Amino acid sequence: MMENVVVKREVGHLFGESERPVSLVLEQSDCLSDTKKLYAKRVLDLGVSIFAVLFILSWLYPLVALLIKLTSKGPVLFKQQRHGLNNKPFYCYKFRTMVQNNDADVKQATKGDSRVTFVGRFLRASSIDELPQLFNVLKGEMAIVGPRPHAMPMNLEFARNIDNFMNRHQVKPGITGLAQVKGYRGEIRDFHDIYRRFRFDIFYAKNWCLLFDVKIILNTFTALVFKNQNAY
Repeated sequence: MMENVVVKREVGHLFGESERPVSLVLEQSDCLSDTKKLYAKRVLDLGVSIFAVLFILSWLYPLVALLIKLTSKGPVLFKQQRHGLNNKPFYCYKFRTMVQNNDADVKQATKGDSRVTFVGRFLRASSIDELPQLFNVLKGEMAIVGPRPHAMPMNLEFARNIDNFMNRHQVKPGITGLAQVKGYRGEIRDFHDIYRRFRFDIFYAKNWCLLFDVKIILNTFTALVFKNQNAY
């Protein structure tokens, strides 16, 4: 059994006032060492990704790329280092939704953020900006379902405030996840926001199975339609 103690310590600028320490005991999932379940998850990831690339991204990518190029200067894709499985860094792909700036790794997008382009607002609200991560899935760096990866400087700051935060990377990061279908997406406003996401991520890591992934994928479409108010 792996014991994790989650403690709220002295916080940085993202979290405001310090709060009462909280502890939580967690156990590692047997699924993480079950090669058959890991293989089934990879088959699901490849199946969904290949289908989406062939039938959606094949025509959508050129259209989005043209809109991005016509409305702002810079590359079509935004590449950012994030922590992957076992905390191994990788470059996460997204459609570029902001003007080029030096704060992308340390400052989250906020409501009315002047860095977000006109086209970028639609891409972010619809989550179309996340679709290039299908290539990360094909490369084996991400899964369709898993904890959402954060920019590395932000991730390290969260880890300084939540003990064992990096244990969420005992599974591959995902394009969507349990926290997202529960309404936790977009800007992280305070400690409670990231802590609740962390709890959902750890619950997923402990309990994931193929049917759980399928349910999250289906619920993602519902969340995009009815719970997208935090996407900006």
